[in-house]
Amino acid sequence: MNEFENRLIDIAKGMDYPPTPDIARFVSTRLRPAKSPRLMSRKLVWSLTILLILLSSLLLIPPARAAILEIIKIGIVRIFPQPIIPTAEPIQTIKPSTATPISSMPFLETIAGKTTLEDAQNQVSFPILLPTYPADIGEPDYVFVQNADGNMTILVWLDPQNPQAVLLSLHFVPPGSWAIEKVAPTVIEETTVNGVRAIWAVGPYPLRFTNGNLEFTRIINGNVLIWADDTLTYRLETDMSLEEALKIAESLEP
Repeated sequence: MNEFENRLIDIAKGMDYPPTPDIARFVSTRLRPAKSPRLMSRKLVWSLTILLILLSSLLLIPPARAAILEIIKIGIVRIFPQPIIPTAEPIQTIKPSTATPISSMPFLETIAGKTTLEDAQNQVSFPILLPTYPADIGEPDYVFVQNADGNMTILVWLDPQNPQAVLLSLHFVPPGSWAIEKVAPTVIEETTVNGVRAIWAVGPYPLRFTNGNLEFTRIINGNVLIWADDTLTYRLETDMSLEEALKIAESLEP
């Protein structure tokens, strides 16, 4: 055993060992009060400066500025998925290039999710508002609830002068619904509803039918007023003027 032990000692003397760590200095450093950190490295300062210059330059380009402002837009509902380019002159009515809408009762009977106003309110977590303008508008003639990553409610009023035609439709779309995010309406002009940004636009939107089909169409041949609050996106579709549509939108009450 002594010979074996001596042999191991000789071998150990010829091995390279890492330097012994300075444990005392390490512990002393940990015990000292922490020094104030450097505010910012020179390399980081230059990087942030260059980034700020690039961002400022992009804001000088109208399309880029519109995209940046859209990204940082305040509000939880993103109404406009593409840059808004208002037309030079207001357009009264533009037919979409997709399915042709038919504003009549037979067409309404083919839309899926038909229900009553009371049942619709039980299916959604938000209050269903009704217009009080015009004074004699009353309750909707048709009510639909369709799931589009959240229950979307659609109210439809028929024209008292022509019961086979639709007077207006009002959509309540919850945040995150693809019924809004997948559609880029053609903007006619910007406006406000009760001080909230809104657009007067035209374009189809997705509707599910009783035969199981999902089509991009419209209930009425008219324009659509779109605005949002902290919980919902609203779509008011009508062939009335913008002035009348704004009166209807601003008259909504529980």
